[in-house]
Amino acid sequence: MSHTSMEGSRREDAARPQEEHGWGTKRETNLGMPLDMDWVESVQANTSAIERRVQTLTKRRTVKKEWQAAWLLKAVSCMDLTTLSGDDTAERVRRLCAKARQPLKPALVEQLGVESLGLTVGAVCVYHVFVETAVKALQGSGIPVAAVSTGFPAGLSPLAERVSEIRRSVEAGAREIDIVIERGLVLSGKWQTLYDEIATFKQACGPGVHMKAILGTGDLMTLRNVGRASVVAMMAGADFIKTSTGKEAVNATLPVSLVMVRAIRTYFERTGVAVGFKPAGGIRTAKQALEWMFLMKEELGRPWLEPKLFRFGASGMLTDVERQLEHYATGRYAAAYRQPLA
Repeated sequence: MSHTSMEGSRREDAARPQEEHGWGTKRETNLGMPLDMDWVESVQANTSAIERRVQTLTKRRTVKKEWQAAWLLKAVSCMDLTTLSGDDTAERVRRLCAKARQPLKPALVEQLGVESLGLTVGAVCVYHVFVETAVKALQGSGIPVAAVSTGFPAGLSPLAERVSEIRRSVEAGAREIDIVIERGLVLSGKWQTLYDEIATFKQACGPGVHMKAILGTGDLMTLRNVGRASVVAMMAGADFIKTSTGKEAVNATLPVSLVMVRAIRTYFERTGVAVGFKPAGGIRTAKQALEWMFLMKEELGRPWLEPKLFRFGASGMLTDVERQLEHYATGRYAAAYRQPLA
């Protein structure tokens, strides 16, 4: 086998969705558990230790050449391409769905030698009003549509309206629902109320629909609050916990993410249930994508580098990932406008 063929084989092996084993093949949904206040109150966060761990993680881990290309291809498969702007239109959503089906230019895919991957993104995320449009545009692709719900981004509309919004999105064809919690319940320590609301949202999703709980971590004040909110959300049935709406002043950060993924690890160790993680907001570069993937690999292991358990809420990141892959394939950086997202 030639050197070029060997490199192509390595990239495909690393980027291809792996056959999972053990518990990884069985996970369909998190059924939740009764609220355990002893567990919730035991959650603490040592900010200094968390920040040191994050600095160590990002400084000591790196990948180069074909290995970096493989990691970046995996990052593409874990993206939730998202449009949540006030000026969204049906045509913009259709263009986004076309990009979801073919996230990299055909010429670049050929240059990388990864045609057999059939690479697509993890999901397309839109407002409820565009769910039907996205479902039609993605028909036959296997890419799920995710809908933001429950009074996104503040989560302050009446409970009945938030529940109704979930049901309407599911009826329209959404297979994933990104709910947003009421952050005031965390700040005031009303854990039972928070648990009950999230459990109600999970019930409204129905079978076969995965629910991501957006914690709005930039509004939660402390890392301890982030850890406790993470645990309560998982107990209430969240299939994913997600950092941010993308609308807060501070969105995804590595320290916050470390607290959340360690809560996921503890939940798995105690219950045997694997919950996914989605950092969202402010992740714009290929370098940042790698940092979050290193975090998942180091703290949770290889199964959490698959779309079933890990997503990026970072559409803007795709442009830089494409530029880095093109540099690997050709030795040149292309202008950003040559990789339009939508």
